[in-house]
Amino acid sequence: MALGQAPFHFPWFLLLSAPLLFLMVCTRGMRGAFGVGWWAGLGYFAVALHWIVEPFLVDLAATGWMAPFALLFLSAGLALFWAVPFALFRAFGLGGPWAILAFAGLWTFGEFARSTVLTGFPWALLAYGWTATPIIQATAFIGSHGVGFLVLVLALLPVIWHRVGVAVTLAVLVASWVGLGLRVPDEIAMTDTRLRLVQPNAPQHLKWHPDHIRTFWERQLAATAVPGDIDLIVWPEAAVPYLMGTRPDLNTVISQAAGDRKVALGATRADGEVLYNSAVILGAGGNVEHLYDKHHLVPFGEFLPFPAIFERFGLQGLARNAGRFSAGSGPRLIQSGDIPAFQLLICYEAIFAAEILRGPDRPGWLLHLTNDAWFGDFSGPYQHLAQARVRAIEFGLPMARAANTGVSAMIDPYGRLRGQLALNTGGHVDVELPEPLPPTVYARFGDLPILTLILAITVGSVAFGRRNGANSPVRS
Repeated sequence: MALGQAPFHFPWFLLLSAPLLFLMVCTRGMRGAFGVGWWAGLGYFAVALHWIVEPFLVDLAATGWMAPFALLFLSAGLALFWAVPFALFRAFGLGGPWAILAFAGLWTFGEFARSTVLTGFPWALLAYGWTATPIIQATAFIGSHGVGFLVLVLALLPVIWHRVGVAVTLAVLVASWVGLGLRVPDEIAMTDTRLRLVQPNAPQHLKWHPDHIRTFWERQLAATAVPGDIDLIVWPEAAVPYLMGTRPDLNTVISQAAGDRKVALGATRADGEVLYNSAVILGAGGNVEHLYDKHHLVPFGEFLPFPAIFERFGLQGLARNAGRFSAGSGPRLIQSGDIPAFQLLICYEAIFAAEILRGPDRPGWLLHLTNDAWFGDFSGPYQHLAQARVRAIEFGLPMARAANTGVSAMIDPYGRLRGQLALNTGGHVDVELPEPLPPTVYARFGDLPILTLILAITVGSVAFGRRNGANSPVRS
């Protein structure tokens, strides 16, 4: 099932895996169902998130030993969000066809819980397996959790209805594939705004090495200095080797290379002893026109949750070595000159749909600065890109994405790539900014309506399924 995620894109494995898990759960008691969910989740997350070892391999001698434990503990913890819903399903003692709706609903709420609990980690959601297909366009209406629920129901229909279920599932998938594909036009309207996305291709183990810092700095300056009718030049997250505010002379160097064109870049800044992972917009003369501080931080990467607990158990070293960043004040709209108003997202923030502004402050586009060098060069960067594409579809907004090692790209509001730089490639790409779509259904209402509907379906299915009172919901 994990092979549905990028870079493999085999979503059909979900249609085989979900029924097998359902049948295994139905033949066990509550404790056994918990075990099925936990072991299945452990395997799924270990495969889908195996890139999580990459940050620990940057300094192999100091942190390499932590890599297998990080993958194991993360996968084991996330697996609980499958194990608990599976156990609850068996605890209800459901029977009849209502059981598949209850199972899909409980599993969906498990996925929603892991997307929100302890700041959440909605990576590798079941819906993301369909990113390379027209099915993902449904997220513009019902979001990622809605798509995950519907696909689970379709996957489980053959368990109850056998050949009829297979026919219904295939018919719905084909109709959705064709219908949602028709939603995407061949051509879309473009704005007059042109962007340059700069990709220095700085491997993480060399990025701050004294012998290489100048190389990556000069790569960015050279790409910035290339002539062209460009409104905004974009450098990635953590693009400069100094604390913002400490080297105004280097800000001026950037502005001179840009020919006084605006430059957006990621930087670390300090306010006293407090550090922020920030993005700034530089105007003429290197002046900072806008400043944004990342507010949705990465647990154990940018901050340590509950540090007192770790110190109490003698893990002061972990408490000291975990990121010491502080959170910014929150998302906001940025208006810079004649450039359409936009919202900045730094790295991890792009995986959270709740971070995107709605209502009257809805941006015209999204600007995503990231350093995907932390994620290795296999699955992690492609999964991050896939989630960025889903954000664009959900909200009907184009997204410009500058990544340190790739993939940098312009994503249109249908999730298509309109110009890109491949992974581990240095250089720049000049792109036009597409027009945004009118607010999608999901942009207007978010997850609340679809989750309320799924909750009602789940509760109703539990009520009707308990009336059938069977030890197993599977009928021969």
